[in-house]
Amino acid sequence: MSTHTSAAKPARKKRQITDAPESDGSPRNTLTPESWIDAATEVLAYQGIDRVRVDLLAQQLGVTRGSFYWHFRDREDLLRRVLRAWHELATEQLTVRLEHAHTDALEQLRDVVSLPFRGRSAERAARIELAIRAWARRDEMARHAVDEADASRIGYIAQIFSSLGFAIGEARSRAFLLYSYVVAESQMSNQGTSAQRMARSRLVEKLLTQVLPSDPK
Repeated sequence: MSTHTSAAKPARKKRQITDAPESDGSPRNTLTPESWIDAATEVLAYQGIDRVRVDLLAQQLGVTRGSFYWHFRDREDLLRRVLRAWHELATEQLTVRLEHAHTDALEQLRDVVSLPFRGRSAERAARIELAIRAWARRDEMARHAVDEADASRIGYIAQIFSSLGFAIGEARSRAFLLYSYVVAESQMSNQGTSAQRMARSRLVEKLLTQVLPSDPK
């Protein structure tokens, strides 16, 4: 759809938010950087990284391209901040919430296991993450962000297993297995009925909290 505005349609031109500054030098538009980041994240999740373009976002938001440059240097700057926002929301803030929800390590572990089953918020988070992981296959900046998120999440889960009494090496191995399950369950939400998915989660918890017999000497 074209964004061209002619003089014959002043009403549409008036609705566009311009990049022209007010008398004090501040931008006249009311969009925040977060508005652009949220819009870019939504396009990334549902249309892919190639559709995250300044002109298309401006058209979607009903503003001129100039509005974008009040907040970002260029497209790469926007993409960097999309990844940062994703990391803060889906890793840092999530970890803090999980840590403060329960003091008991087993309950914290159950919260981790339950993450793929948290309704629409979990579905949206999984869609965003799938898009970012696909992007990371061809982009070093995205790859670094995904690697950093994975390491941080596995580290948190390893702390839970350590609190349950497992040695650090085994705690990290169990954390990797649990994290792999959570990622897979999130991305394959249509595999099995709700009852079957819950049965899988209970089995995973049972298997990964079970103390294994020591290797024979």
